Amino acid sequence: MVDQMIDVKALGKVAVLMGGRSAEREVSLMSGNGVLAALRARGVDAHAFDPAERRLDELAREGFDRCFIALHGRFGEDGTVQGALELLGIPYTGPGVMASSVAMDKLMTKRIWLAEGLPTPAWRQVHSAEETLAAFEALGAPMIVKPVREGSTIGLTKVMTAEQCEAAYALASSQDPMVMCEQFIDGDEVTCPVLGTDAQARALPVIRIVAPDGNYDYQNKYFTDDTKYLVPCGLPAGEEEAIQAIVLKAYRTLGCRGWARADVMIDRRTRRPWLLEINTSPGMTGHSLVPMSARATGLSYEDLCVQVLAGAALDNPSAIRSGA
Repeated sequence: MVDQMIDVKALGKVAVLMGGRSAEREVSLMSGNGVLAALRARGVDAHAFDPAERRLDELAREGFDRCFIALHGRFGEDGTVQGALELLGIPYTGPGVMASSVAMDKLMTKRIWLAEGLPTPAWRQVHSAEETLAAFEALGAPMIVKPVREGSTIGLTKVMTAEQCEAAYALASSQDPMVMCEQFIDGDEVTCPVLGTDAQARALPVIRIVAPDGNYDYQNKYFTDDTKYLVPCGLPAGEEEAIQAIVLKAYRTLGCRGWARADVMIDRRTRRPWLLEINTSPGMTGHSLVPMSARATGLSYEDLCVQVLAGAALDNPSAIRSGA
């Protein structure tokens, strides 16, 4: 159950930011409407707010006290909305400006993790189909080609042959001018959410993802019931705890707060975990993973939403506008 010390009336007037202008708009609307219904069910004065249809300064004019960010991808998960809310002095859910911006950039995330000794697959940044082919020759098959600043596997290709490199680069670069190639890790695909800030941050149960033919793409993430999510994850003894420890360090290394979810691959042969990326505004749809993991600890969807909302904050707390 949610912390009984949370007074939902004290949370004030809440805007659930959803929709937006990213390629993940459809998923964001599903997340946002789920969060909106959950908060209202718990007595929160919550309202839908789509930044693609309304100016953000209306949040201040209409007296909103805090925001639940249910936006995904660019213009919502990349520090831009977070920066605007900092200027408006309205606390918001999830990591702050810098952590959101860095986590959205998969290359910068990897560079920081590598500097901190955290395991992440080998990669190359590429600027052309020719460089993609060179990366394929260096990294080997299979290889993942994807946009640097996109989510939900949009623009991603699993390259098996050299002949696929040109089309893979074209697809990724159509979503983002920054494109990366990444070594493919064959093994178990898992994800692990984190809730909380600083010393109070804790890793939730690991979820093992079993997708049809091992293809956890956009369709299998959101629009089919064929993908299996295993909680408890059923990993060998000690592996879940090791993954939780790595994910928690990855979360803190980037300066995350509030909540996030990290994706990890476990090498089938060595059983070594490899960090792929971290999502700072996780999905909250009917297929989403954070609610699934939270439920395994006894935390309902509704109470999870209230707990995340109660943790809304600013990078500079003194900037909270008068009356908030």
